[in-house]
Amino acid sequence: MTLDEKSVQNSITQWIVDMEGAPGTLYEGEKFQLLFKFSSRYPFDSPQVMFTGDNIPVHPHVYSNGHICLSILTEDWSPALSVQSVCLSIISMLSSCKEKRRPPDNSFYVRTCNKNPKKTKWWYHVLKLIKG
Repeated sequence: MTLDEKSVQNSITQWIVDMEGAPGTLYEGEKFQLLFKFSSRYPFDSPQVMFTGDNIPVHPHVYSNGHICLSILTEDWSPALSVQSVCLSIISMLSSCKEKRRPPDNSFYVRTCNKNPKKTKWWYHVLKLIKG
């Protein structure tokens, strides 16, 4: 992952990070861009993070508008997290994917959501084990 230096020169509160899919994963060789927007309360308030550009990854937790359903971007945010650790979490999320597909509610969400993904009340899916 690399920071687009031009984006930082244009605005210290808005960064573009270029990243590539990890080797041996469904996203190997694919290039993506993440947009980070920092408020004046950063690092106590999480940055707004979303995919941007021409290649939004097809993933069960990534909407076609670039919004990412990942708990560390909202309720599980910690000021100890850095841009690098957020990027590593997103790479890890992509790397664990077994099938490229959009979230089941993608069409509805994209039509009705706020432009700021932090304004979304995310419902994180929990794997439930049923004893039989």
